Amino acid sequence: MNRALGLAGVILGFGGALIGIVVLSVGLRTGRGSLLRLSRPYAAVVALGATLAVVAMERALITRDYTVRYVFDHGSSATPPLFNVATLWSALEGSILLWALILAGFTLAVAVKFRRRLEDPLVGWAMLTMFVICVFFFGLLLTASNPFRGVVPPPGYDGPGPNPLLQNHILMAFHPPMLYLGYVGFSVPFAFAVAALMTGRVGEGWLVETRRWTLFAWGFLTAGIVLGAWWSYEVLGWGGYWKWDPVENASFLPWLTGTAYLHSVMVQERRGMLRVWNLSLLCATFALTILGTFLTRSGVVESVHAFSSGEVGPILLGFFAFVVAVSVFLIGWRGDRLRSPGRIDSPISREGAFLANNVVFAAFAFVVLLGTVFPLIVEAVNGERLSVGVPYFSRMTMPIGFAILTLMAVAPVLPWRKATGELLRERLWWPAWTGVATVVFAVAVGATGPFTVLAFGMGGFAAGSALRQLVLATRRQGLRGLVGRANGGMVVHLGTIMLAVAFAASSSYIRQAEFTLERNQTARIDGHTVQYLGARTVERDNRVELIARIRVDGDRVFEPRLNKYRFNGMTIGTPSVRVGPTEDVYLAMTKSPSGGNGAVGIRVIIQPLVTWLWVGGIVMLVGTALSLFPGRRRDPLAPVSEPLPDRAADPPASDDDQVPAPVAGS
Repeated sequence: MNRALGLAGVILGFGGALIGIVVLSVGLRTGRGSLLRLSRPYAAVVALGATLAVVAMERALITRDYTVRYVFDHGSSATPPLFNVATLWSALEGSILLWALILAGFTLAVAVKFRRRLEDPLVGWAMLTMFVICVFFFGLLLTASNPFRGVVPPPGYDGPGPNPLLQNHILMAFHPPMLYLGYVGFSVPFAFAVAALMTGRVGEGWLVETRRWTLFAWGFLTAGIVLGAWWSYEVLGWGGYWKWDPVENASFLPWLTGTAYLHSVMVQERRGMLRVWNLSLLCATFALTILGTFLTRSGVVESVHAFSSGEVGPILLGFFAFVVAVSVFLIGWRGDRLRSPGRIDSPISREGAFLANNVVFAAFAFVVLLGTVFPLIVEAVNGERLSVGVPYFSRMTMPIGFAILTLMAVAPVLPWRKATGELLRERLWWPAWTGVATVVFAVAVGATGPFTVLAFGMGGFAAGSALRQLVLATRRQGLRGLVGRANGGMVVHLGTIMLAVAFAASSSYIRQAEFTLERNQTARIDGHTVQYLGARTVERDNRVELIARIRVDGDRVFEPRLNKYRFNGMTIGTPSVRVGPTEDVYLAMTKSPSGGNGAVGIRVIIQPLVTWLWVGGIVMLVGTALSLFPGRRRDPLAPVSEPLPDRAADPPASDDDQVPAPVAGS
C-alpha cells in the first residue's frame, strides 16, 4: 500500500507539472488569461502529489515496511523515532523526495501569492519555469531516483538503519531541511529572472516582488550552513567545524553568489544599474544549487556528507548544463534591453562599493569553485587523483576575507553618487577608532600573529561602522530603526563579523594534545587539567555506548563516548565539550579502556571563541528576519503586473544617504 500511494503521489506531481507546462505554454502563446489562471490548481495538484508521496514514505519508515526498497536499505526497528523520521533525507532517493516536496510547496506558494496576477505574462512565465523544474525532479523520482521500488524481504528481516553518523546527533533532523529550504527557495527568484528575460520586462518591477523570497531562501541557506558546521563540530570528533570539504563548498557557493545579489540588487532598484550582474547572479545561484546537488548525490566526491553513486549523477550534471546554457542565451538575447540607464559617477560612492562587493564575492566564489571542481576535472581527464586541501583555501580566501571586512566597514557610510573626503573622515572616525581599540585589547589579552590581529582590527572597524548606523537609525526611529533591509542588514553585519573573528581566533590559536590516562590519572594542557574517573557501558536499541567520565579543572564532569552500532559493527565517537564565552574545552575518546578499567585515550582540544560562531549565526538570522519587514521608507515602484519603463533618470538625493546600506544578507 505504501508503495502504491507513494508512486501515485509522484505520478500525480509529475503529471500536474507536465500538464501545467503545456497549458501555460498555450496560454502564453495565445494570450488566453483563462489558461494562465489554471496554474494555481495545477500547482495544488503538484503539491498534493508531493505530500502524498512523502506521507507514504514516512508511513513506510514508521511501520518498517521493508517491501519498499528504500526502507529495506535504510530503515531499522532499532532506529530512534526522531532519526527514523529523518531517515527520509538520510540517503539519495529520500533526499530527492524531500527536495520535490519543498519545490512543490514553493510552486504553490507562488501561485497563491500572485493569485490575482496569474494572467500577467511575467507571472505566467515564472510559473512555467517552476513547473519545468518540478518536472525534472519528479522525473528523477520516477526513474533514476525512485524511492518506491519494491523488494521481497526475507522472513524476520530488519534493516541496517541510516548511516551511524546521521543518527548520532539531533541536528541531523534540522540541518538538511534548512539547507534544502535555502537551495530550493532560490528557484523562485530564478523563475522570475527567466520570466523577466522572456517578457523583456527587465526593469526593476520584478525585483520588488522577489526580494523577500530571496531573503527567505538566503536566510534558510545560512541557517543550514551554520547548523552543518555545528553538527560537524559536535559529531565528527576532530574539533573543527569547517574543512573546505567539497560538499561543504557546494552549499557555500550559492550562498556567496546569493549574498552578492542581495547587495547589488539595491543599486538596480535605486539607480537602474547592474542589471546584467543581478540576472547573472540569480541564474548562477540557482545553477550552483544544482551543481551542489550533483556533487552531493553523484558519488564523484568522497565525503561524510555525500551519498553513494548512482544513475542520478549524469542527469543532474545535464540539468546543470541546461540551466547554464538557457541562462547565458537569455541574457545574451536581451543584451540591448539590459543596458543600464544610469552610471557610476564616482568609485567612492555606495554604487561603487556595491560593484566592488560584487567583484569580491565573485572572486571568492571562483576560488572556492576552482578548488572544488578542479580535482574532479583532472580525474575525469587523466584518471589522476588530486587533493586540494585547507592550505589552498586559506591562502586564497584570506585576502578576500579582509577585502569583505573593509567593504563592510566603508560601504554603509557612503552616500549615493559621490562621497567627499571630509564626509568619509567624519563618518569613519568612530568606526576606525573602534578598530584600533579592538587591536589594542586583543594584543593586551595575548593575541599574536599579524594576520589574526589584523582580522580582529578589521572586525572592530566593520562592527563600529554597523553600530554607528544602527545608533543613528534608532535615534531617529526608536526600535523601528532595527527593522527593514538596511537596518536589518546591519544586524546581519554584526553576526557576520562575529563569525569572521571567531573563525580567525579558533583557527589560529587552537591547542591540542592526546593523552593515555589510567583511572584517576590527571593531565594538563594550556592551564587546564583533565582527570579520567572511569568508564561505563550503556546498552541502547541500536548501539552500545562506552562512556568515559572526565573531570575538567577539578569541576564539572564530561562524558565523551564511543558508540558501536549493532548492525554493521561501526564505531562512532561522540565528543563532549565544555562551552565557554572565551574558549571551549573539547574532549574526544580515541581509545577505549580494555575491560572498562584500563587506560583510555583522550584527545583534548582548546579553541577560543568557538561559541561566537553559533552566536554570530543566530544574530545573522535575526537580522535576516528584521530585513523581511518593511522599513520606514519604501521604493514607490509599481506592482509586478504593471510593466515598468526603464528608468531614464536617477532619483534625487535624499536623507536616505544617511540610512545604512546592507553589505551582507540584507
